[in-house]
Order: sequence, then C-alpha cells, then structure tokens
Amino acid sequence: MLRKCCRPGCNNSAVATLTFVYSDSTAVVGPLATSAEPHSWDLCESHAVRITAPRNWDLVRHEGRFAPGEPDEDDLTALAEAVREAGRGERRRSAAADGPARGADTPSGPPSPITRTGRRGHLRVLPDPES
Repeated sequence: MLRKCCRPGCNNSAVATLTFVYSDSTAVVGPLATSAEPHSWDLCESHAVRITAPRNWDLVRHEGRFAPGEPDEDDLTALAEAVREAGRGERRRSAAADGPARGADTPSGPPSPITRTGRRGHLRVLPDPES
C-alpha cells in the first residue's frame, strides 16, 4: 500500500522519511522507510527537498532523487544480512563476557535459534524464514 505525505493538505505519495536524532540535534531526510513508524514522518518529494531543520539543528539530506515505490529486493536482502550478522556478533561478545553458566556441567552446544519476534529500539526483530 502506498503511503501518503504527512503534511496537512498534501495528497502526494511519500518518497522520503524524516526522522530526528534528538541526542545529536540532527534531522535526517532519507529514502522512504520500509514501514511506517510512529516517530518518523513520510514526505512527498516536494516537501522532502524543501524541509528545514529546527534552529541550531543539523539537517542530513539524501543526495539525488528519491525513488518512488518499494525498495529494491537486493537492498532489503543486503540490509537483512547486515543486521543478522551484527546480531550474531553481539550474541557472541555477550556470551563470552558472561562466561559459562553457573552449575553447568557440560559445555553448551550451539545457541538455539531465536524464534520470537518483537521490537528493540528502532529495529524490528523478525524470525528467520529458513527456520
């Protein structure tokens, strides 16, 4: 389903997403996010190129034209792989820091696959379709 620009009175299709990084006082206008988020704003191309940041804030804007429609399948696959690899590395580091569990007599085998879904910060955790 195509999303519309969030600006009042604008019925154009959204092609960009505006998010704010409050800790850095930065506004970011980038390609359209894959799903609507409560703390981001979808903009049409006209509003995306004209939007300004609040006073004393930096504005980071996507260079070039915004592509209408859905993201490329290759882009989504690459992003999913990068997030999956980062998650594996984080679990390995945290397991090494925690050391063996108390009362464990035998070494544990490979970690069991995570099957739950949920949210963590601004990312969605989805089950692996291969599982």
